[in-house]
Amino acid sequence: MTDYHPPLKDMIFSLRELAGLDDLLGLDGYAEFDADTVDQVLTEAGTFASEVFVPLNVPGDAAGCRVVDKAVQVPDGFADAYGQFVENGWPALTASPEFGGMGLPDAVGLAAFEMWNAANMALSLCPMLTGGAANAIRVHASPELRDTYLPKVVSGEWSGTMVLTEPQAGSDLAAITTKAVREGDHYRLFGTKIYITWGDHPMAENTIHLVLARLEDAPDGIRGISMFLVPKYLLDADGNPADRNDVYAASVEHKLGIHGSPTCVMNFGETDGAIGYLVGEENRGMANMFTMMNQARLEVGVQGLAISERAYQLARAYAIDRVQGTAPGEDGRVTIVHHADVRRMLLMMKSQIEAMRGAAYYMGSQIDVSRHGADEAGREAADARVALITPIIKGWLTEVAQEITSLGVQIHGGMGFVEETGAAQYMRDARILPIYEGTTGIQGNDLVGRKILGDEGRAIRALIGDMRATAELVGHADALADLKPALDASIEDLDTVVDWLIAAAPYDQNAPAAAAVNLLLLAGTVIGGWHMARAALAANANAGGYDKAFCESRIKTARFYIAHVLPRSHGYARAATAGADVVMSMAEELFS
Repeated sequence: MTDYHPPLKDMIFSLRELAGLDDLLGLDGYAEFDADTVDQVLTEAGTFASEVFVPLNVPGDAAGCRVVDKAVQVPDGFADAYGQFVENGWPALTASPEFGGMGLPDAVGLAAFEMWNAANMALSLCPMLTGGAANAIRVHASPELRDTYLPKVVSGEWSGTMVLTEPQAGSDLAAITTKAVREGDHYRLFGTKIYITWGDHPMAENTIHLVLARLEDAPDGIRGISMFLVPKYLLDADGNPADRNDVYAASVEHKLGIHGSPTCVMNFGETDGAIGYLVGEENRGMANMFTMMNQARLEVGVQGLAISERAYQLARAYAIDRVQGTAPGEDGRVTIVHHADVRRMLLMMKSQIEAMRGAAYYMGSQIDVSRHGADEAGREAADARVALITPIIKGWLTEVAQEITSLGVQIHGGMGFVEETGAAQYMRDARILPIYEGTTGIQGNDLVGRKILGDEGRAIRALIGDMRATAELVGHADALADLKPALDASIEDLDTVVDWLIAAAPYDQNAPAAAAVNLLLLAGTVIGGWHMARAALAANANAGGYDKAFCESRIKTARFYIAHVLPRSHGYARAATAGADVVMSMAEELFS
């Protein structure tokens, strides 16, 4: 079973009840849209995902990509599917109408993005990077560059890439050596970049690379990095792709997963230098690139949600169909969904997916409020929450995806370890997610350093206050009041660790990094519990008129999450506050 059925009912519920869709549609930037329009858009996006992207997922994984004569060849059908994606206008779903976009809320765009990535994550990576490039060009490029390149990137007619890493640098971008030489109104770039997702392909008529490079007279380190726009094809006087620029794919990586997505080694300037144009100011490239990176981190988190949903659907179908063994109270042999441990695994998958979806869509809504909120104070508060939650969404959702896709294999038993069932591909594809766009450790360090210690805990304490308010509402709902003690305890775990971190950091420089990942996972787990509690309150009240079975399901998954997942907060809290000594005191030679 390799079909994908978009979980539209749960998506719409999460958008309305957890992301506050009705309030978003009341903001100035979105007044022309209504709930019916959103429903229609998501239905069509799901149909496209199921009918166009899904059939290419398994063949694309099997075929992979290769380089022939410095050009990447992609799996059969990918170019046609991408062409349909562009023709239908999907790349421009949330982009500003000023540059040819539809202007829908980011929260709605994330829901569509989830479906496309669940259907075919390898192929969906191309429009994902293109959207990020469009946003960076919009924010940082000169008016001339914006007018020349942005409309075609927004539409997806020209694809985009993020070009950072080099063989000797890895995540340490201060060590990059790609050189940019001034030449009149442009620059010539020389260097080799690695791990460039969709760095070359035949699906779009041009590819626009956003490249980090160093001017010859630039200062050392991060402060000396600039960003350049380097097109695959230079443009003629009419703005159309013409001469080939000096940038080529040398090879594609042979990877564990996402085989249909070419991860390229790219050579810039093999001969005369790749012509590029400065984006923003010289030596401000890293600050500019974070516009693209932060968007990508949120979207990678949603990829974790998407691949988890796909793995769950496959496991659920198998559990309902596979006959094996007997179960208490049942006559004869039963399907494995009747076994308690299989149900536990399915609920572990389903409940965490619902928590992940709530957290991701809520984050999208905060982006929308930060841009279109009615008052400055509200926009600033939303912006602070976006900054705080971004590393949590990226780190926690992608780590949970490892667990969920592994459970999908486990439910299949030995058949899960066999490629033909499809479960193994989801586990393989998911494995990159905690790595690219900054590892979980990098996200944890960002959370504790910039987002908690950087503002003395104000943003996270505001979030804790909101979570406590939800717990109070749960306590006053008779049908849910018994959930309040567990919610309170997990929120207290998070609050305690934040207090410990702020107190310990001035006296132990290793304390923040040693605590970082456990604190990130703690925060994600508790935020997930918060959204599950909010969902249970909404389902219990059912002001939205959802069907009874759906509301019952949401309440039961919330109960399971709070009983089986939320207690992890205690372990994460104890590990986070164990101190740096237990991590750092072991001498290097003792690792032998």
